[in-house]
Amino acid sequence: MAGDRIEAADTEPGNWLAHGRTYDEQRHSPLADIDADNVAELGLAWYWDTEDTRGLEATPIVVDGVVFTTGTWSRVYANDGRTGELIWRYDPEVPKTWGKYACCDVVNRGVAVWKGRVFVATLDGRLVALDAGTGEVIWEILTIDPERPYTITGAPRVVKDLVVIGNGGGEYGVRGYVTAYDWETGAERWRFWTVPGPSIPVST
Repeated sequence: MAGDRIEAADTEPGNWLAHGRTYDEQRHSPLADIDADNVAELGLAWYWDTEDTRGLEATPIVVDGVVFTTGTWSRVYANDGRTGELIWRYDPEVPKTWGKYACCDVVNRGVAVWKGRVFVATLDGRLVALDAGTGEVIWEILTIDPERPYTITGAPRVVKDLVVIGNGGGEYGVRGYVTAYDWETGAERWRFWTVPGPSIPVST
């Protein structure tokens, strides 16, 4: 999947290709088969147990019948959209001690899917590229200073072959920034600091 499919998302409303469905992230589905007259007929088609009792906050990404989502500790799951059957599971094995830096539990808000790869950011500050078909790791990049209490719970965004990710930890005094990485190699392309440093004057 590439950007042209996200831009034309309304032509394939059965998929949910990006975090907010489209680049403007309105989170609105154009599907119209369910309405006020038949909504009461909805029932459970399947369920799949994550085997976890902690917070689940991800927006599932649906691409060509496969549901990609995340759970606690930045784990990633790929399920068959028709049956719920687990296709693969990836555990980045985040050190449990890192949970003390997460203000609002060890949640994760989801993945990005791009050209056959699934991108996930981990609680301990890594950005990982996975094979969308197998869940195998293609590359992994540390995006933070591991000596500082940074976390990542947000979902990456991919635009024009750049994987963009931010971070958390401001409540512990770290400087926030947004970084873009090459989707294919993981090489850093740019970084924008959202919080001024000591050498940058702040207007009053």
